[in-house]
Amino acid sequence: MTNPTCTTTSPGPRAGRREWTALGVLMLPLLLVSMDVSVLYFAVPAISADLAPTGTQQLWIFDIYAFVLAGLLMTMGSLGDRVGRRRLLLIGAAAFGAGSLLAAYADSAETLIAARAVLGIGGATLMPSTMALIRTMFRDPGQRAKAIGMWSGVMTGGVALGSVMSGLLVEYFWWGSVFLVNLPAMALLLVLGPLLLPESKSANPGRFDLLSVPLSMVAVLPVIYGLKEIAAEGWHSEYVVSVTVGLFFAYLFVQRQRTAASPLVSPALFRGRGFGPAVSLNLISAFGMMGSAYFTTQYLQSVLGKSSLEAALWGLLPTVLVGVAAPVAAALVQRGVPRAHVVAGGFVTAACGYGLLVLVGTDSLWLVLAGAGVLAAGIVTVMSQMMDLGLSTAPVDRAGAAASLLETGAEFGGALGMAVLGSIGTAVYRHGIPASAPAEAHETLGGALAVAQQLPARTGDALVVAAREAYAQGMQAAAVAGVVVLLGAAGVALKLKTPDE
Repeated sequence: MTNPTCTTTSPGPRAGRREWTALGVLMLPLLLVSMDVSVLYFAVPAISADLAPTGTQQLWIFDIYAFVLAGLLMTMGSLGDRVGRRRLLLIGAAAFGAGSLLAAYADSAETLIAARAVLGIGGATLMPSTMALIRTMFRDPGQRAKAIGMWSGVMTGGVALGSVMSGLLVEYFWWGSVFLVNLPAMALLLVLGPLLLPESKSANPGRFDLLSVPLSMVAVLPVIYGLKEIAAEGWHSEYVVSVTVGLFFAYLFVQRQRTAASPLVSPALFRGRGFGPAVSLNLISAFGMMGSAYFTTQYLQSVLGKSSLEAALWGLLPTVLVGVAAPVAAALVQRGVPRAHVVAGGFVTAACGYGLLVLVGTDSLWLVLAGAGVLAAGIVTVMSQMMDLGLSTAPVDRAGAAASLLETGAEFGGALGMAVLGSIGTAVYRHGIPASAPAEAHETLGGALAVAQQLPARTGDALVVAAREAYAQGMQAAAVAGVVVLLGAAGVALKLKTPDE
């Protein structure tokens, strides 16, 4: 891996007040994009009462945003390199604002699903464009590392903040208010963006490869969908087929990029020493983060019995360490600590967080919060450094494509973490449920708690105790697997060489 001075271009002038102000303008929309992943958590009951969606429609209201965003990241990153990152960012901000307005006043489930899809399109333009603009605005390696650290912290904290914001808004306003909060930030970006943000694009982008767009989407979406459903429902054949189909089209997409005259994602990106490892280790870091979140959220609600809003508020505590981790990592690299050692240390720190989760019982609130906080700090350390490494080793004229690949890898890693660790936890949970318990109790902890209410008091109480203990055991087993994966990643990080070696 590379030290901050090892880039494919010579260090540029240091950024001034204008660039840092522009970064602040970029951060607020980015925060809202990440919040939209979880902003519907508390709005669903009100939406269900108002729009009466079917079960399938309710799932699409939740999932369409993340699916569209993940499927279009590579397309939008490459498009920004061609038409201009600022231009695409402003178009995305307008689309995100329009989608928010449409969602807030949706009068049917179909309209809300369409609005969430528009939000996903806007989010897919905003995420790689903000990262590519950071690469353009901050040419000094040290300043760029700090800016990317802020970007990583905002992205991570936004997901946790979204659910809390949802709960508070729904408590005092109607469900559409969770979308209207997006409008001021997008309006601010549309006004100040042209004044503060520089335009940048590739000097020789070539023709836009239209065939690669559907290929990239059919490669990404079935895999993300299949992995998420495996985490939720288990290893059913249709989900395995979905992943297989996606991998097949991923192979076709890669072959297309190798042979196309002007590929959507240039294979030359991976010739830069450090870019491939940055994508891979960023994927593993997302694996660790989302694999943990899959368990801790349900633990707070179903094992400890917290309400949804209480669980969301408690869940904010671990993010306190996130704000410290990335700046500390950047400072260490600036002081001469090899980036490989910092990243390996981040993985070891995250593994220690999983180690704390190995010790959880059925009444371990502070232990879970401490484990989640330590884990998040380690993961953000890795993510911020990998984003910096990936962008610094990529040519400036391909910054959008580079950013989109890093973010797409994180989407894959998150889905894979939920699928693999979720499957381990579920298997242990099911083994711990008494064989005589109803079938629903063997599927999920939520199912066990629901069916327990229909049983005689003593039998129901016994089932609740057994289910919560089984869930804690499943969480412990998944945490052990997380420790192994992250320690393995730390070993890999230590063996990586800097580009100048």
